Amino acid sequence: METHEILEKVKNGQISVEEAEGYFKRQPFEELEYAKLDMHRKIRSGFAEVIFCSGKADEHLLNIFGRLYERDGEVFGTRATKEQYEMLKDHFPQTQYDPISRIVKIEKEKENRIGCIAVCTAGTADIPVAEEAAQTAEYFGSHVERIYDVGVAGIHRLLAKVEQIQKANCVVAVAGMEGALASVIGGLVDKPVIAVPTSVGYGANMNGLSALLTMINSCSNGIAVVNIDNGYGAGYIATQINRMGVKNNG
Repeated sequence: METHEILEKVKNGQISVEEAEGYFKRQPFEELEYAKLDMHRKIRSGFAEVIFCSGKADEHLLNIFGRLYERDGEVFGTRATKEQYEMLKDHFPQTQYDPISRIVKIEKEKENRIGCIAVCTAGTADIPVAEEAAQTAEYFGSHVERIYDVGVAGIHRLLAKVEQIQKANCVVAVAGMEGALASVIGGLVDKPVIAVPTSVGYGANMNGLSALLTMINSCSNGIAVVNIDNGYGAGYIATQINRMGVKNNG
């Protein structure tokens, strides 16, 4: 059944609202042969589908981007190149691109972003991953406080921002090298900390593996770890936590 048919049945009392909701949550994907677009993901999970742009053929990316934008009036992509952005902008002039986070998007104006997420970095080299996290959270409606370059090599910089960090519903800690920032923050706050290891560092950093292992083995409680350089994943989880915090405080 089509959406309008379901709504008509609800209106006529033939099915309940609960039955209609169940149907919409099980709605099939949109078949594009090379992709299957999950148009009802937002109904099920609260978050619309996002595009991972890296490695996609231009034609595929353009069609996926256009279909999602047509459906929701906004669209969000990660790990996009400048060339992909320019291609998309030729067809959708309102497309925005951030070369630091490599995010490409068309975004509805959001009057109020809710709650508070603190996104912290150990160094400025970690900012690209942190911006992916921050802009993901902002796209999904969260208010974000950016607290950058507060690594443990100069811990007084972090301590000067503790009060601001403690007010957040959750904290995203982005760090490379040995990845100690998450452990320190975890010992200073009573909210969940999402640790993001980055591939920033010298040889023994092993492209982020050392930071990942440090974060996984942290002795601080309340720390969850996402994959190396996975700013998007951190921003997504942070938004889920932030929404719960707003709901509980409201």
